[in-house]
Amino acid sequence: MKSFPLAACAALSLAISAPAAAKLSPAETRMIATVKAEEVRTVTLLETLVNQNSGSLNLPGVEKVGQMMRAELEPLGFAVQWIDMTATGRAGHIVARHAGRAGGKRLLLIGHLDTVFELDSPFQKWTRKGNDGEGPGAGDDKGGMVVIVAALRAMKAAGTLRAANITIVLTGDEEDSGTPLEVARRDLIAAGKIADVALDFEGLSIDGGPDAPRDMGVVARRGSSSWLVTASATPGHSSGVFSAASGYGAIYELARIVDSFRRDLTDDKLTYNVGLVGGGQTATLDKDRIRLDATGKTNIIAATAVARGDLRALTPEQLERTRAKMRTIVAAHLPGTKATIEFDSDAYPPMAPTAGNRALLAALNRVNADLGLGAQAELDPLKRGAGDISFVAADVDGLVGLGPASRGDHAPGETVDIASIARQAGRAAILMSRLSAEARSAKR
Repeated sequence: MKSFPLAACAALSLAISAPAAAKLSPAETRMIATVKAEEVRTVTLLETLVNQNSGSLNLPGVEKVGQMMRAELEPLGFAVQWIDMTATGRAGHIVARHAGRAGGKRLLLIGHLDTVFELDSPFQKWTRKGNDGEGPGAGDDKGGMVVIVAALRAMKAAGTLRAANITIVLTGDEEDSGTPLEVARRDLIAAGKIADVALDFEGLSIDGGPDAPRDMGVVARRGSSSWLVTASATPGHSSGVFSAASGYGAIYELARIVDSFRRDLTDDKLTYNVGLVGGGQTATLDKDRIRLDATGKTNIIAATAVARGDLRALTPEQLERTRAKMRTIVAAHLPGTKATIEFDSDAYPPMAPTAGNRALLAALNRVNADLGLGAQAELDPLKRGAGDISFVAADVDGLVGLGPASRGDHAPGETVDIASIARQAGRAAILMSRLSAEARSAKR
């Protein structure tokens, strides 16, 4: 994620409360007024959420944050369910449903209860510094959850929530998902299959620099998967290396493969990283495949070598095309060697930049125009990691980035731009109200 300069945020906040919102309906004007009037309440809720540790592996802490969110959603008319996920090694998820008028569009709101900061992290508490709110998950994604609550409260005050068909899924393991992934994301996927629109309330993290995104719309996220290459060869004395009898050894074979990936996989928006590599007489991965023990001598041709990495693609087609190329590269062995490649099954799928996603951004930009805000351009998918909305991207049109602006996400000092919370909640309340008033159409 990347954040707004404070001056820009202040200007946007003023724009929301200014008379420029002349194109808003009376109900929409009331939503904006409600969001502004409840800013202290909203920030207090955020402080409470942040001060409860909910690292992905702190199962009781994640459940406590889930209970806090239940306490906010039930008074708004949502039927709230806790989905236990201890079988996957994680706490669970919140699924909340609000039934509105028959035939109206069904909205799916996505956020997450957990953070990257576990109980042993020194970064544990909320600190307010003027417009900055610093704390674990202040932006990602407890800031996003308070935007959801603030927007829904504004809709209720304006009378637009009554007719809205909304399902909220707050996962408890977005930062470190449980396994198997097909179970961990089962309920989210099911919700996506019946929804007409998916809105993801992670925000934009803005850390500065000339290339940092500003107020952008996110219509695509690259998927994330991993791969493992294992090379093997017959060991022998190093004096015979490269000969017809001895061959090249496993390490040279692995080097050929990895360098061929670098040279030959050239699709736009595609990246592939080598994160772990080793080889020698022996090379053994641990059960989690994140640590490697290797032994060897300088005068022995390497018998084995392994490399693990990730693969991030923009579309399912690009992912499969790249995997096919990687298999071809791996199969072109050096003399005296063999190699195999395997791809993990627990992968985050891509969220492709579809016409439907772009239509949602256009709808949001109509809200921006009516609020007197500038249009949001599309964020380059290279500047965004994988996320939960990708699991429903094949079934429903979606939009990401409805949470607040922040900086320093996933590191001590994570900071939310407090002024951006009201802006995002106001935008979301109007967008959701307008979408809810539309009739359902055939699903893509």
